[in-house]
Amino acid sequence: MLSSMRKGATTAAVTAVLAGLLATGPSHAVAADASRIDAVATTIATLETEPATATPVPSEDEILEQFEAIGGGEASYYGKELAGNRTASGERFNPGALTAAHRTLPLGTKLRVTNKANGKSVIVRINDRGPFLKRRVIDVSLAAAREIAMIGAGKAQVSLEIVRNA
Repeated sequence: MLSSMRKGATTAAVTAVLAGLLATGPSHAVAADASRIDAVATTIATLETEPATATPVPSEDEILEQFEAIGGGEASYYGKELAGNRTASGERFNPGALTAAHRTLPLGTKLRVTNKANGKSVIVRINDRGPFLKRRVIDVSLAAAREIAMIGAGKAQVSLEIVRNA
């Protein structure tokens, strides 16, 4: 109710201001512009009274379909010691960015990496090649390692999922 009262007051205030502005001009303009004032007031009133339309929330199935599981294994991370080095994509490694190295995924692929021990996930962009230890499936940046809480151990068992429509 209070909201409706405010909206009505807003419409009345806008109408009064517009009428006042027009009244200060030449007298012949006032009559011609009175219909414009009414049109503006009507538009404002319509905007204030029409219900807002909500954006549909995707279903759980639609959300789950955005990820394609591709396996998992042991992950490690590389930190500040490699900062500034060129990656396979040609960009310089930034330990603060959410990036990763993978042997075969196309550069630019977005991947959700989930630490199996704690369920924490991060989305990274593949910008480098590696890891070079056969038992590892991915190397993530320092920032990504922080996100999934694997800094202390230095490595973690992870699941990997490609992010679709990213």
